[in-house]
Amino acid sequence: MKKFGIFAVAAFVAMGAFAGMASAKDFLSIATGGTTGTYYPLGGGMAEIINSKMGDQLQVTAETGNASAANINLIGTNQIEMAFAQNDIAYWGWKGENMFKEKAFTNLRGVAVLYPEHVHMLAMKKAAVTGVADLKGKRVSAGAPGSGVEGDVRAIFEVAGMTYDDMKVDFLDFANTTARFKDEQLDAGFVVGGYPVASILDLVTTADVDLVGVDDEFMNKLHDKYPFFTKGVIPAGTYKGIDHDTVTPQVMAMLICREDLSEELVYNFTKTFWENVRDLDKVHAKAKLITLETALEGLSIPLHPGAAKYYQEKGMTIPEIK
Repeated sequence: MKKFGIFAVAAFVAMGAFAGMASAKDFLSIATGGTTGTYYPLGGGMAEIINSKMGDQLQVTAETGNASAANINLIGTNQIEMAFAQNDIAYWGWKGENMFKEKAFTNLRGVAVLYPEHVHMLAMKKAAVTGVADLKGKRVSAGAPGSGVEGDVRAIFEVAGMTYDDMKVDFLDFANTTARFKDEQLDAGFVVGGYPVASILDLVTTADVDLVGVDDEFMNKLHDKYPFFTKGVIPAGTYKGIDHDTVTPQVMAMLICREDLSEELVYNFTKTFWENVRDLDKVHAKAKLITLETALEGLSIPLHPGAAKYYQEKGMTIPEIK
């Protein structure tokens, strides 16, 4: 009886341990952006999709953040599992270039390319800014310090043959940029995001601002220097009072992750997301541009093996990133 009792207890403990393993849940956080941008609502919608379909296996939390450059640092230093980032900023982080020249984050991996993000060069209409060169001598917001926006602005100014010394520069995030416009403390400012950007929708209700575009000659020079910049258009009527199409550089928003996440976890996440992606359409207008067919277009860092497995199952060719 004593031997049987010992065996029974051991079996019970083993069964309990197995049950605990079977019911174990993974937890994952996604770094997004500020509440007035596009990353934040889309990240929340993405978390809702995964939690509703995989809640017994995986719990996802979307967290506010400081967008691309800050998110690259969070992934690179293993402080978060997934994040939104522009493809150009992700590339610079992976290669250790531009704002990441002090350290390359070689643990960055791609999950999906999502949608185009446009450079919004905003200007007060009375400031008479019709192109990048007109920013000389003006009060300009170039994005938060070290942000993806600021990285893009540096690249644009480099191609234009300009530096920050040519103007009075403030380094402000989306919310503070639009607040300064409302107080008429800026002549121009940059925001990079998928239109319509919430902070700009709010701004145009009270401030007389315009969107400033670039010509084909400048766009070609920018693309030749930085291939991630391609020609985009913000349509007329996207923002109240701006009734003309605006030709402007665009990059791609990506979902990225850490290399050390398990292949199974990333595969299941990727599969569940794409099988339910249209649930995002109710969250933000930009979601309609997020499609499986374009999930690898503009990929700038290597794919995570779990994501690659899903795309290969769908018959897609995995780009080679060098």
